[in-house]
Amino acid sequence: MVAHDVKNLSLAGAGRLKIEWAEQSMPVLRQIRERFAKEQPLKGIRLGACLHVTTETAVLMLTLKAGGAQLALCASNPLSTQDDAAAALVDTHEISVFAHKGEDSERYYRHIEAVLGTRPQLTMDDGADLISQLHGARKDLLGDVIGGTEETTTGVIRLRAMERERVLAFPVIAVNDADTKHLFDNRYGTGQSTIDGILRATNILLAGCTVVVAGYGMCGRGVAARAKGMGAHVVVTEVEPLRALEAVMDGFQVLPMARAAEVGDVFVTVTGNTTVLSSDHFGRLKDGAILANAGHFNVEIDLATLGAMARGRRTVRPLVDEYTLQNGRRVYVLGEGRLINLASAEGHPAAVMDMSFANQALAAEYMVKQGRTLERRVYGVPREIDLEIARLKLASLGVEIDELTGEQRSYLASWTHGT
Repeated sequence: MVAHDVKNLSLAGAGRLKIEWAEQSMPVLRQIRERFAKEQPLKGIRLGACLHVTTETAVLMLTLKAGGAQLALCASNPLSTQDDAAAALVDTHEISVFAHKGEDSERYYRHIEAVLGTRPQLTMDDGADLISQLHGARKDLLGDVIGGTEETTTGVIRLRAMERERVLAFPVIAVNDADTKHLFDNRYGTGQSTIDGILRATNILLAGCTVVVAGYGMCGRGVAARAKGMGAHVVVTEVEPLRALEAVMDGFQVLPMARAAEVGDVFVTVTGNTTVLSSDHFGRLKDGAILANAGHFNVEIDLATLGAMARGRRTVRPLVDEYTLQNGRRVYVLGEGRLINLASAEGHPAAVMDMSFANQALAAEYMVKQGRTLERRVYGVPREIDLEIARLKLASLGVEIDELTGEQRSYLASWTHGT
């Protein structure tokens, strides 16, 4: 059996069925897999991946394996692993997986080291932890790496900082920035799965609640729209004036967090930044306020400060921790402040991850072909890949669109046509 560290291989049977279920909703990735199996564009390439280990990720791994890649996978978040999917990848598909749901920090980084121990030539990240370790503790492996891909906003932020500081040692494609990723995965996927995670953890009624959404990027827009659709009054907090203005024009109330803290019933942080909810806000919260995070890292809610301010703490439901403040008010933190959509739910629906992971697969193929000629910087997904994924997705949905006529193409290409 391949090298692995998963929680329980006896879960493989259940994992296989769930992977099959997800695959039915991922027609674009299935088409890519068929081509990969014939053309073998990743043949012999050692690919190290640090992603949420879910059924949808499993479908991506099977696609990459069909293309000839030698794979090693670890989790990109301690609470995001689906143990049955991890077991199925090892037991049924002979893919090395190092991931446990609920693993502690020591094991989490040991798993990253296990993936790096395979000396990857391509990296595939969700949050840039694999790349960060490569550029820190494992610089000795950088010579093997052709390039990498990055799945999420937080990871791209880290990578662009590395590029600015001129420490990035190889080219990386920002999959997150593809239109077929962030316009759909971030907005519709995060919106639905975040609400799903909150409801599974708490079983509260959102109708009539005031939901405060911190951050109005694509993820925040999705959360705000879904919460509004379920009858919540939505308040948005922002630091960027254009996004705040968009939120106002979309019909949402916009407040500073200090004021929103006084009126909110449920808070969702989705900024990619740190201490969005902090000591400035905890004392203002209503009794019974619920705090959830949908950003990648568990730094958006300042849990250390909240713990220091509390006179007591207890777990009242799975993944629901109650903090009792000195004033007697109770604050509830969901999923240890980690990604709520994966901590207490199943992450994004497969239909939307179909496009995101199609971008990952095709970006990996592109990097194998072009990576050695690229500069050491962060690149967007090539436009032709983005458009091809959109075409494949539309076709899978049975949707037809118009094509430009020759006359229309000529008109758009000319500067001589006037009024």
